[in-house]
Amino acid sequence: MQAVSDVNKTKRLSKRVAELKPSGIRKFFDIVATMKDVISLGIGEPDFTTPKPILDAGIRSLQNGETHYTSNQGKFELRRGIADNLQNLYKVKYDPATEVVATVGVSEALYLTFTAILEAGDEVIIPTPCFVSYQGEVILAGGVPVEIPARLENNFTVDPDDIRNAITSRTKVFTGRGPHGVQ
Repeated sequence: MQAVSDVNKTKRLSKRVAELKPSGIRKFFDIVATMKDVISLGIGEPDFTTPKPILDAGIRSLQNGETHYTSNQGKFELRRGIADNLQNLYKVKYDPATEVVATVGVSEALYLTFTAILEAGDEVIIPTPCFVSYQGEVILAGGVPVEIPARLENNFTVDPDDIRNAITSRTKVFTGRGPHGVQ
């Protein structure tokens, strides 16, 4: 008779998680981590230590007891700063109380967005190469990633014909590429 714990081991992960492709770049990160004098920009991290004024502000926050959960939308002061920055940079106005959410990073923001707007089978067009988690985030949110190439000969921009050819009646999102990555 098979033990209950053995049965549970095989069923702990959902099918959609178990079928996710492993990240090839993860192996690369692990190799780079063992090497000296190598700067890895592969996961979007800078090649410098966090500047002292930011470290000092973090330490002050901890010393002031700011160690509790914030709003799920992020601290209002941060959201107001984001809204102000967007208005200064792009001349667009967002209400920080109702139209801005601060997350820990782009991956979380995209996953939350996909989860909020995708129905099962909705397609998301993703230019590739791209960050390793984008396809997985779409799959976990119930969507279907549709990859289109961003080619070297086009300076990694997407051919508009490739976008048109990828659009179907199930297309819900085009992730796009802007001056700062996926949009």
